[in-house]
Amino acid sequence: MIFHKRIWRVIVAVLFITLIGCQKISNKGELFLPEGFVSTVYVDSIAETVRHMTVNDNGDLYVKFKRSSEAGVLAAIRDADKDGIVDSLVKFGSYHIPQRGSYSTAARIYKGYLYFSSQLTVYRYKLDPDKLVPTGEAEIIVHDDHAHGSHEHIGKPIAFDNDGNIYVPFGAPNNACQNPKRTPMAPGQDPCPLLKDHGGIWRFDAEKIGQTQHDGEKYASGLRSIVALDWNNDDNHLYSVVHGRDDLTRLWPNHFSQWESALLPSEEFVKIEKGDHFGWPYCYYDQMQGKKVLAPEYGGDGNIIGRCADYKDPIIGFPGHWAPNDLVFYEGDAFPERYKNGAFIGFHGSTNRAPYPQSSYFIGFVPFKNGKPSGEYEIFADGFAGIVNTRDAMYRPMGIAFAPDGTMYLSETEKGKIWRVQFKGDRENFGEKELVAMEERKSMSHIRTPDIVKDRIEPEDSKIGQKTYNQYCIACHQSNGMGTSGRFPPLGGTDWVTGDKERLVKIILNGMEGAIEVNGETYDGLMPQHSFLSDDQIADVLSYIRTNFGNKSNNVTAEEVEKIRKENTNFKKK
Repeated sequence: MIFHKRIWRVIVAVLFITLIGCQKISNKGELFLPEGFVSTVYVDSIAETVRHMTVNDNGDLYVKFKRSSEAGVLAAIRDADKDGIVDSLVKFGSYHIPQRGSYSTAARIYKGYLYFSSQLTVYRYKLDPDKLVPTGEAEIIVHDDHAHGSHEHIGKPIAFDNDGNIYVPFGAPNNACQNPKRTPMAPGQDPCPLLKDHGGIWRFDAEKIGQTQHDGEKYASGLRSIVALDWNNDDNHLYSVVHGRDDLTRLWPNHFSQWESALLPSEEFVKIEKGDHFGWPYCYYDQMQGKKVLAPEYGGDGNIIGRCADYKDPIIGFPGHWAPNDLVFYEGDAFPERYKNGAFIGFHGSTNRAPYPQSSYFIGFVPFKNGKPSGEYEIFADGFAGIVNTRDAMYRPMGIAFAPDGTMYLSETEKGKIWRVQFKGDRENFGEKELVAMEERKSMSHIRTPDIVKDRIEPEDSKIGQKTYNQYCIACHQSNGMGTSGRFPPLGGTDWVTGDKERLVKIILNGMEGAIEVNGETYDGLMPQHSFLSDDQIADVLSYIRTNFGNKSNNVTAEEVEKIRKENTNFKKK
């Protein structure tokens, strides 16, 4: 009997691995890597989870938490005897200025200081070479003092040049400069007023205390949302991989199919020089056509170029919604020569490709030579997730850091796991044959371009209200209604959905900005208003979510919606 139980357990395990697309990481913590590279789990989990990381000259690893806690906002990690096993992990630090949300980002070391950021503030601690944890007070370097209703796109990654400057993005708290935000068929504001103090990168004195945006210099514009940012010391230029806009088919179904909306627009890898403008919100890059085109909010249809000829193109256009969340240029000598001065990119993974599979969730690499890409992008590390819905992801890769001894560290944001990656092969003879298996991984469903028919997942509008859900809700809340950690809350098992009908209808009519707590987790995304829907459509879609995703609440009627709409005099009856 015991023998049969063991066989059954093996069968179940094999089936589980098969069901997730052979993407599960082994219990040794191994990732899929080019031949000659090996990975081990360095930290199994950190409750606050991890965003960016940095390594001190002595090998101490510092990580920035996604979520702060009473224990701190950072962790210091030391392997004292260099055996690859953590000897000390100490959580520390706090914010002077209260923050909300879960998009705290930066961790970089500069001139003996640990620089890090919350969503609105860049801080630094003085490091003591004899101590693992800083003992002094954190200093504020730059604070974003704008009044933000939503914390959309305003994380603060950082980069340093060789002349004493720090670069800080001020992302645009909007998708395409519409007012109201994310409203179907609504034109964009022209000129976009947000570009005055958002949607760009500002340059500051890296060591001056207490700066706000007015103390800095606007360096580049037309950049919607940046999390991946680094200075390339080889050619002495700033680079970023930029998050493109969303919702092409939800906002403009007359121009874009769900398949096009899953793949477009591009995540742009850009080389940034002072005075550059990359075109947001007026334009976006289409990597399939290889050109920058006019956004539909400004008269575009997916093909028209118009004013976009005046804006700077990216050096590479990655597929849409891959979520590039870290960028590090490799300067070491421990890896084979092909990696020298190349760019490693942490693709955190898409959240809004439904009804097609979510995509990316890997560490990419772009070879560089003479300050520009010398080849196509490569998959460097894979095996984090093979998924349909974002919540299915076991791990979502995020941070990249290199130690002086050549060790590479990779972090992820779901469980706070950190891997060590080292090269154990033959540096001199490393070549294309060591990359064959990684190139084949581009055919995996979470990376390749989905087939427009065969890869469509969501059934065609089989229930009343599902058609409206599939058109306007599925991209954020997912086909399983589970949403996305930190951004879009789940629809199942929450009083926000199953409770007060009037509150729920008002959220549809008015939208919602700012942080809310759902089932013990904080979400700080944007729920756009949907007052353009008819009373029947609102009643049907709310009835659908109140009776699906594990919910068993009563329906919402069109009469109830009509009554509540009349009380909201800003909205006409549809």
